[in-house]
Amino acid sequence: MIIAEFAKYLQEHNQELLTQKTTPLMLLHEWLRTVINKNPKNNIDKIIHKEVLYCENGNGDYLIVGKSDSGRVLVSALIKFTKSYENYNHIKWLELTEKAYRNESDIT
Repeated sequence: MIIAEFAKYLQEHNQELLTQKTTPLMLLHEWLRTVINKNPKNNIDKIIHKEVLYCENGNGDYLIVGKSDSGRVLVSALIKFTKSYENYNHIKWLELTEKAYRNESDIT
């Protein structure tokens, strides 16, 4: 449920990911910061507020930690999902680059 909500957030920023303007890990940081800094309105927000500790300093460095065992499992799952999404996007980027290179080679 929480990973599905984060996946929607990633899909909303898919073009930025494909053009490598951002990374899934940066989007995880932005998404968690947004959820933590607002009043919880649904169960996902409430769970994240209860289970995830998000800290950020003035330099923009941040720390994401689970507050309990289940929170640590949640943070671990979000990070693993983020890494797999990053691998998927890297493969897509390689395909687009290779396709553009082939099209350029065909013209010359």
